[in-house]
Amino acid sequence: PITAGARPSGHENLFFPSWMEGEWDATQTLTSTKTPLGLKYVGGPQGSLDVAQKTMEEQNKRMNEEVNLKLRFVKTSFGVVEDRAFNLKSRLNSFAGRNVVASVDYADVRESNRASILAGGGTETDPLTTTLVYFKGPAAQKTFVISHGQDSLDSDAWS
Repeated sequence: PITAGARPSGHENLFFPSWMEGEWDATQTLTSTKTPLGLKYVGGPQGSLDVAQKTMEEQNKRMNEEVNLKLRFVKTSFGVVEDRAFNLKSRLNSFAGRNVVASVDYADVRESNRASILAGGGTETDPLTTTLVYFKGPAAQKTFVISHGQDSLDSDAWS
């Protein structure tokens, strides 16, 4: 089920089975890239088409290539969740093939904010769903999670 439009509690998140807690060695493969709003949103703070084209060329070189990275899932009082700040930095650096991220911070928004997490029994370190990435250089990126979904898996799906 998709939860977009549901009444926000302030600590919306996607929860994982308890055995996912910890740091994992993972392999991901980029299978496609799209720029539905145009290249100007890829080209840094000035919307440089030259920067955007170079960025897309770099990503296309990584197409269908397995990329190794680390992912982390943490236990909260609500359940096991993705450490989005850690994972986003790991993914972006790994797919770029170099360190391109200076830092990743969590951002307070209505659907996921620190005050609601604390009021609900969470902690200052619980991951929020909205992140703000600061790249090395003048660019930044804000990522919003606007809905959650789930799929049922066979019991042997992770075997």
